[in-house]
Amino acid sequence: MTYLETAAQFYQQVAETPVVGLCCIQSTTLNFPGLRVPKVMQEMNYGCGTTVHPQELIHKPKVLYVGVGGGLEALQFAYFSRQPGAIIAVDPVAAMRQAATRNLQLAAQVNDWFDPNFVDIRDGDAFALPMADASVDVVAQNCLFNIFEPGDLERALKEAYRVLKPGGRLIMSDPIASRPIPEILRQDERLRAMCLSGALPYEDYVQRIIAVGFGQVEVRARRPYRLLDTDTYDLDQPLLLESLDTVAFKVDSPPDGACVFTGRTAIYLGVNAAFDDGLGHYLERGLPAAVCDKTAASLATQFPTEIMVTPPTWHYSGGGCC
Repeated sequence: MTYLETAAQFYQQVAETPVVGLCCIQSTTLNFPGLRVPKVMQEMNYGCGTTVHPQELIHKPKVLYVGVGGGLEALQFAYFSRQPGAIIAVDPVAAMRQAATRNLQLAAQVNDWFDPNFVDIRDGDAFALPMADASVDVVAQNCLFNIFEPGDLERALKEAYRVLKPGGRLIMSDPIASRPIPEILRQDERLRAMCLSGALPYEDYVQRIIAVGFGQVEVRARRPYRLLDTDTYDLDQPLLLESLDTVAFKVDSPPDGACVFTGRTAIYLGVNAAFDDGLGHYLERGLPAAVCDKTAASLATQFPTEIMVTPPTWHYSGGGCC
């Protein structure tokens, strides 16, 4: 049995019998005015963070959600779009599609604004998305891509890039590892299906996103997710997994490489009222300005006494420069 077959079997089981806290043991449902989430939908919240970021969901976007789960985030995306078929959710596991369909029917009973026709649930997987090129505004996945082997992860990222319109966004939430996961754990198919052994270190994860063509990546959140202890997982020292929420934009990379925003700022300390290097970096004295990691490193190297660069906050929501 391949790891994908193991994952399909595992998620068929948890679709039929929900496992509370399977992934999101510390997560609570985002609260929006007028949105009520059925209890069973919350119990099937098999994600490690959230892909629902309101600033990315203006103008009623067309959303492709990969891996429908219990339907929670499909419902939340529908809250912003509110049009028939605006949210397309694909999942290769029939039991999960059926569970999500039932849950969305329950959601319609407690949300006057919601029509189940807002969400189009389809059979499909991340490697062959049932969509035309450049046809959606947003692709989202929560705690799915981390179970893939590196080659399959590349295929899934390329498929997401293909179906996005120019300027579109890939919104993801996945576990990342504080150090490379030992191979013996990576080969455990059930642990991989449970989102505990397929995670990549942060730098590897982000570079794989960039490698398929995304020219800008923004980190929305980074938080502790699970600790793999030495007794349960046969490790010589505990291994921390973190939850990483990112938004990757289908835009061209600048000539000097893609822009990655992690919450860094640059602050001008000089004697003039402002700093302007003529390359688009304008800093008013004493006022922090958001910058990408690439610009932060460049400014800190070139102007070590004039510009202070702050470390990542791992919470970024726009407004910076490269």
